[in-house]
Amino acid sequence: MHALLKVLVPFLLALVSFATSAQTPPTTPTPTPPKLQQFVYVLKVSPAFHDATRWTARENEAVGRHFARLKDATAAGRVIFAGRSNEALSATFGLVVFEAESEPAARQFMETDPAVEAGVMTATLHPYVLALQRRP
Repeated sequence: MHALLKVLVPFLLALVSFATSAQTPPTTPTPTPPKLQQFVYVLKVSPAFHDATRWTARENEAVGRHFARLKDATAAGRVIFAGRSNEALSATFGLVVFEAESEPAARQFMETDPAVEAGVMTATLHPYVLALQRRP
């Protein structure tokens, strides 16, 4: 009997182990989302529109779409902050600090800004790191 138990116990343990592993589905690693990088694009009014009298409904509508897009991107958590300086059109500039998966994705976001597409504003992209931020 003792000899039978020496053979039977390891067999039963192996069988239980196999049965337990057969019931547990294999785990697949959860893909980690790509780490977002920060970027800033600097906007400037195109020289052709430094004179406010040259603005038509087309330019105003493009800037309206630009603002609506940034508002939506801020609500979605992509844009960290956006704003502009308050000076003459020839001197003013805007900043859009945002997150993207990569530099090409950031460039696409900048280049598809409605004000840039319409030629009302020019934009330059820069990698960015937010170091300090005031708490609301």
